[in-house]
Amino acid sequence: MNKINKILKLIIILILFPTTLNANSNFFEEGVKFFNIKKFDKAKFKFEQDLVYNPKNENAYLYLSKIFNIQKKNDLEEQNLDTVMLINPKNEEALYNLAKLKLKQSDYQESKKLVNKLITICKKLCLKSEELIVDIEKSLSK
Repeated sequence: MNKINKILKLIIILILFPTTLNANSNFFEEGVKFFNIKKFDKAKFKFEQDLVYNPKNENAYLYLSKIFNIQKKNDLEEQNLDTVMLINPKNEEALYNLAKLKLKQSDYQESKKLVNKLITICKKLCLKSEELIVDIEKSLSK
């Protein structure tokens, strides 16, 4: 009897555990869907749910930074971009967005430093990086 109970418990755990993991993995995808249709509060909630289960998901932090950018919450945008950079220092989009944010905050030196770093690793945002360098140089010459 005791052996049968252990086997039943094991079977129940094996059946329920993958379902729980699968439910957790959908939070990020749901967040992206809400983000794409501009339901930013719902998207934010889904990304935060995802981070409970996947605290190193750099893309969830990146999307949160985009939401905070749209909402003009610069401090929260910067916190999330900094977190992305901690997880993956070579994330081009985060580097670019952080450089743009620093430029907007009139921190020209930090912005230039970030863009120079981006240029050394860029694969997708090379042209945008060069355009940002021009913007920084214009700002510095004012």
